[in-house]
Amino acid sequence: MAEITYEVIKKIGVLSTTEKGWSKELNLVSWNGRDPKFDLRDWSEDHSKMGKGVTFSKDEMEKLKELLNNYED
Repeated sequence: MAEITYEVIKKIGVLSTTEKGWSKELNLVSWNGRDPKFDLRDWSEDHSKMGKGVTFSKDEMEKLKELLNNYED
């Protein structure tokens, strides 16, 4: 299995934090040296470990923002 490299380019915000110190965060992350993408996932306190997550291109994030702005409960 190939090694996965990452660099958190910009921390955007924390959605929640567990009692064990893990945080669900939205960040701009470069995976394997590629252009940064918006990334939503759980991270350990020192960002040495991560949970499963989802990445979004800028266009996908703009569409998600539009969907959320128009969402009515």
